[in-house]
Amino acid sequence: MARKFNEENERIKRRYTQFLREAKRADMATVDKAAEAILRFERSTSYKPFKRFHIEQAITFKNRLSNEKNARTGAPLSKATVDSTLRMVKAFIHWLAGQPGYKSRIAYADAEYFNLNAKDARIAHTARDTPGPTPEQCRHAFAQMPSATPLQRRDRALFAFLMLTGARDGAIASMRLKHVDLVQGCVYQDARDVKTKFSKTFTTWFFPVDDVYLHAFRDWVDYLRKEELFGPNDALFPKPLMGLKDGSFAALGLLRDTYSNAGKLRTVIKDAFINAGLPPFAPHSFRKTLGLLANDHCKTPEQFKAWSMNLGHENIATTLSAYCPVSPSRQGELIRGMV
Repeated sequence: MARKFNEENERIKRRYTQFLREAKRADMATVDKAAEAILRFERSTSYKPFKRFHIEQAITFKNRLSNEKNARTGAPLSKATVDSTLRMVKAFIHWLAGQPGYKSRIAYADAEYFNLNAKDARIAHTARDTPGPTPEQCRHAFAQMPSATPLQRRDRALFAFLMLTGARDGAIASMRLKHVDLVQGCVYQDARDVKTKFSKTFTTWFFPVDDVYLHAFRDWVDYLRKEELFGPNDALFPKPLMGLKDGSFAALGLLRDTYSNAGKLRTVIKDAFINAGLPPFAPHSFRKTLGLLANDHCKTPEQFKAWSMNLGHENIATTLSAYCPVSPSRQGELIRGMV
């Protein structure tokens, strides 16, 4: 079914997305999610002008979301999805209440009708522990990865680099050789070139993990520089050069370009675990592995702080809460074991 169009709504939505980008400094992924949430709300009102907003529309929209199914799985939308959608529309309506032509029609308090009830909100915000791979699982998966072709060597080096740095996959996809310093053993995540979270610039020193990862990564960088003759501005994990070989579409070599996003790199890591008979852990899960390793290596608050900074966290509490979870049973073991 063709999408309906309300010219007045489109104009104010453009102003709002500009507000998110320029005033709130939101990245494009956040802006796109907000635009999609607002479009969902528009559909529920049959694209009525926002100037005709009333609180019954908010209530109807909440009920519709609660009964909606996930298009891919057919399961009901999660409370977290419903909550995030409602919060984005709530923020839009709150902003509308202060805009010329709308402030006389929409009150700031009207936005509160997009809140979930207290019970569902607690469910939506409940932190759920998603385990990362153990160091032993990582070593097993890494050992199974082939290295016969340049592309396979690249994939092994990517796995090794994740263990060494815990860098986010979006940042890794945009990295170039100039960001790596093998002499000092670090990578400079320069936000001018690297797609870091919140555009933060920081240095990550290689974590003290198994030497097999450092050797694999060093060999890869040497290969790029000495055999492929890559320069500082060429990709650290380049895209393959695709073409016909023996009548089939195959990788013929390496391009010098970086990936525009991390989709392909995520697939590489998930496949590495699957092929080793393990769950399909994603690149981000390596940060949990490294978070747990902090318990083995960090003996002082200062060391924990350095470990946290290495992951790009300004506050050590972020590292401890996100990547060093303590279950209630483990809490009991730790307390009983103290002397």
